[in-house]
Amino acid sequence: MDLQRLFLFLIFSLSVFMLWDGWERTQHPVVQAASVTATPAASAPIATTTTETSSSAAVNPGANAVVTLQQHLPGQKITVQTDWMVAELSTVGGDLRHLKFLRQFDAKDRNKPFVLFQEQEGRTYIAQTGLFQTGLQSNGLPTHNTIFTAQANEYRLTEGQDTLEVRLLATDITAAKVTKVYVFHRGSYLIDVGYEIENNSNNPLSPSAYFQLVRDKTPPEGGTKFVPTYTGPAVYTEEEKFHKVEFSDIEKGKAKYPQFAENGWVGMLQHYFVAAWLPQGKVKREFYIKPPENNLFSVGVILPVNTIAPGQSAKVSVPLYAGPTESALDKVAPGLGLTVDYGWLTIIAAPLFWLLTFLQGWVHNWGIAIILLTVLIKLAFFPLSAASYRSMAKMKVVAPKLEKIKQQYGEDKERLHKAMMELYQTEKINPVGGCLPMLIQIPVFISLYWAILASVELRYAPFFGWITDLSAPDPYYLLPLIMGTSMIIQSKLNPAPPDPIQAKVMQIMPIIFSIVFFFFPAGLVLYSVVNNILSIAQQWFITRRLNAEPKGAAKA
Repeated sequence: MDLQRLFLFLIFSLSVFMLWDGWERTQHPVVQAASVTATPAASAPIATTTTETSSSAAVNPGANAVVTLQQHLPGQKITVQTDWMVAELSTVGGDLRHLKFLRQFDAKDRNKPFVLFQEQEGRTYIAQTGLFQTGLQSNGLPTHNTIFTAQANEYRLTEGQDTLEVRLLATDITAAKVTKVYVFHRGSYLIDVGYEIENNSNNPLSPSAYFQLVRDKTPPEGGTKFVPTYTGPAVYTEEEKFHKVEFSDIEKGKAKYPQFAENGWVGMLQHYFVAAWLPQGKVKREFYIKPPENNLFSVGVILPVNTIAPGQSAKVSVPLYAGPTESALDKVAPGLGLTVDYGWLTIIAAPLFWLLTFLQGWVHNWGIAIILLTVLIKLAFFPLSAASYRSMAKMKVVAPKLEKIKQQYGEDKERLHKAMMELYQTEKINPVGGCLPMLIQIPVFISLYWAILASVELRYAPFFGWITDLSAPDPYYLLPLIMGTSMIIQSKLNPAPPDPIQAKVMQIMPIIFSIVFFFFPAGLVLYSVVNNILSIAQQWFITRRLNAEPKGAAKA
């Protein structure tokens, strides 16, 4: 197999590999867990296990608990505004049913704030909580269907105020006086959600609290099928790490995730954003993911509350992170940074994005940072690239000799191959020397691809001129066309394929790549353009130098 065949195979393999990688990430996420039978929470101590759930074995801790939203109970709206978000609570259950971010923008219209939680236009994504007592037919405690009252309909975080508290009092509750408390923070996407429970009965209470997210499986707006990203539940524990749970697996009863633990969190992921319940400390907890009811999926966590004697009180609270998947999320909760999904090449992508962030902090432009990162990567691979281009240049120099050998031996494949190997040995050429360096650089390209695609920091990050969002495709397709042009120029520096079919394919390849890159983030296409320009300069210099060597020898 000559160099051109290998080069052609390399290009084709890269295209197929990237398409397969994107499809595999969304269709078959890796789950490092074995399926075992779960022990019911009411009859055994909590231990770290992994369970496979089905519609008949879904978590049902109480007769009135952990059920999906009743759409016929609209309730009154309570508006809460901070410096970073505007939230809408409902008096039914005290649910958080609408949440928009003032510092993040809509996927289609930059003039509109991004909305995460919503309940409109056929889309549902809300946060619910409630209390229950296991085994009691009459709950006597507020669930997400209980009516609450508030002191006001509007709350606003004022200047000099770091926190904003919203208190909702449950009505028609006989077992206890229960107040649901929201605490919003300045400059934060964290919301503390909890209950204050005062036992007014003559019997002790042993309640549990559930915190859940309910949503449909419709992917968020702004994504493309060509560049798929994950949407769905996720569970994290320190013992079993990070688990994505596909909606399709939940529907089929094949969902696998750790059900019991003393640490960890549960959440819902979508491109650039995550909502997650983050119980604090080493508290026994039960994770659950329910099959869809009315096309809505429920994912949540159950926490026990200490027994409350008559006349006594207790509190339970869990932070809710609802915001962008930023690179520093591990500071919010262990493992939360894994929601920034760099794929199976995280070990390369994470350092690359760290370096990219460092450069951006220096130049204050993500596009320039990508250019500088490309230069640094090119310098790191300079020796390998030089060897590759030197091999190509030598192949181009001996191309006429190879053509004569092919004409001389015709259909005698054995003698032709022997003569070609002798020529390579005489000219000190490694026929596959140009491909191995390229093969080594492919993981870097794929890692940078996922780093740019997954990093919310590049969302709506401008470059220059018409490029106003490096995370989105070029709106006028100019960068992909420039990249295709650079590929044509680069192909002219390579030895011409002797096979006419190969030659035609090589001519078409830049067009195919340009069309494919129409759908890629502009930041990645910018990297490819700069990389190609640097490669052209390096290859031209090496080729010119090698072509000059015979002339110098002749003069001598």
